[in-house]
Amino acid sequence: MYELAILARGGILLTARAAAAGWPPGRLAGRLRRDGWQRICRGAWAAPGKEVDWRLRATALQLLRPELVCSHGTAAHLHRIEQLAAPGPSELLDFTAPPPARSTRHARLRIHTTTFLADHDQATRRGLRTTTPARTVGDLIRRSRSREEAVVVADSALAHRAVDGIRRAPLVHYEDLAAELTAPRPGSARARAWLPWAEPSSGSPAETVARLRIRDAGLFPESQPTLHAADGRPLRPDFLLRAAGLAIEIEGYAFHGTRHAHERDIARFNALQTCPDIRRVLRFTAAEVFTRPDRMTATILAALNL
Repeated sequence: MYELAILARGGILLTARAAAAGWPPGRLAGRLRRDGWQRICRGAWAAPGKEVDWRLRATALQLLRPELVCSHGTAAHLHRIEQLAAPGPSELLDFTAPPPARSTRHARLRIHTTTFLADHDQATRRGLRTTTPARTVGDLIRRSRSREEAVVVADSALAHRAVDGIRRAPLVHYEDLAAELTAPRPGSARARAWLPWAEPSSGSPAETVARLRIRDAGLFPESQPTLHAADGRPLRPDFLLRAAGLAIEIEGYAFHGTRHAHERDIARFNALQTCPDIRRVLRFTAAEVFTRPDRMTATILAALNL
């Protein structure tokens, strides 16, 4: 019989592969546990010391069930598309598969069954078969419970972003998303109504939600306009109400990661106030945007004397 480590692929051993190599099923599980192998799910084990994270689980499930394609939230993590209520990889893995999709006893697996999954809807990302960015965004928008959830996803895919510390280019064009949402699927009509709210220049989920709430208050600021400080340095405030000379800045949860970043932000704030187009700057945290948006809009309206 082959050694178990030789039979593993990428640190994953399928029990079916071990059985085919001559390992008696009755002895296999005990041997694996004694040697420190970790059970990923039924039929798959991780090598001793291997981190069993969401990507390894997804890889094992695709080895066991080749028809499964990462989709929805799992595909969003693979493409680094931000979501409103999912700051990190979820314990729940999303897959799409053609019918009839077999049921599973795996409590952390959700399978979306569809007949609408063509080859051009699929790609390979970070070693996993997944839906394309356009299909991923379309699936998420169609299933969104609110306009904010939908537009956060669209903005993220349309924009240059730094996600999980990695900078990436835009993943889709607006026309790609519009075309994706023409498909006659549940939720498409509502998704098409939400798509025009998207803004490719948005810099973060907090900025997206702030923009939507500010617009709900009857204001239509410019997003990320390029201005110039007194020393000629180009600066881009998050929002600008140009007629009032009011700039609005939204700060993320971990905006000041280091002392240098904090000092750089203070210098930027001071420089922003030297721009000829700006007479006042308001700053809000992401927490304020998400939990107290009415207070944010009230502060802006008060600054405008409205």
